[in-house]
Amino acid sequence: MSEEERTLRRGFHLQAFEDALALEDGASPRTIDAYRRDVLRCAAFLREHGIASAAAITPAILREFVYHLKDLGLAGSSIRRNISALRTWFRILLAEGLVHSDPTERLDSPQRWRTLPEVLSVEEVTRLLAAPQLDERLAFRDRAMLELAYGAGLRVSEWIGLALKDVLLEDGLVRVFGKGSKERLVPIGRSAIGAVAVYVRELRPVLERGHGKGILFLNGQGKPLTRMGAWKILRKYVDQAAIEKPVSPHTLRHSFATHLLEGGADLRAVQEMLGHADIATTQIYTHVDREYLRSVHKQFHPRS
Repeated sequence: MSEEERTLRRGFHLQAFEDALALEDGASPRTIDAYRRDVLRCAAFLREHGIASAAAITPAILREFVYHLKDLGLAGSSIRRNISALRTWFRILLAEGLVHSDPTERLDSPQRWRTLPEVLSVEEVTRLLAAPQLDERLAFRDRAMLELAYGAGLRVSEWIGLALKDVLLEDGLVRVFGKGSKERLVPIGRSAIGAVAVYVRELRPVLERGHGKGILFLNGQGKPLTRMGAWKILRKYVDQAAIEKPVSPHTLRHSFATHLLEGGADLRAVQEMLGHADIATTQIYTHVDREYLRSVHKQFHPRS
């Protein structure tokens, strides 16, 4: 055993882990050996990232380790076994009083990753936003709605609930009330500002018949647009744009976040714009981004 491995075993309580596996859990030698390798690999990764003890391990660094396994090309079954080893490791350390919290509680497996909805490419988004034709009666509303939904990464409940007073066009911002009525300010670009300005000036006053309740987006009868109404409008333009992927309002939100990260945006900034209370929720998009990069490499690299 090398001196480096001895140091890792001391700092991360690997002997206590192996003893408990054999004595208390009755694990087979083969299982103990597999779990030992998995936890030792994690410990080496942690040391490389400046973490020298089990007590200093955070959920964020363990998520990075799982992404690292994915980037190494490990199969989903191998990654799930690694995660199982980490959870067993911390269950034992907690029982032994060697740590006081379990950073594996919210660790996602590849099964969760596969549930991510489709993300539109930039070219597909461009086609979708160009789909409303100006000869349609509600084209100004529909274009503004799609531009704003994608341009600010809004949940469907947020874009149908936006009030006129919450769109600060001169400042290039929208005031959004998300989950738990938590308020956030989200920047919007020139395309969204222009589309909303035209809608507010040209069409919304025509639709408003005293039943709009100050809401930005109204239906053909002048009432606030419903969630189902928004879905139908989106579906219509997805078909017109000949996009074959399954697209929901949340797909636009996922695309917003993924495109920002692909462009080099800071994860914390994306978290703030999406209104996520926990950066762990935002961090799932780093996986989407990595999958995108991997697919590009596979498609275009001559040695892939």
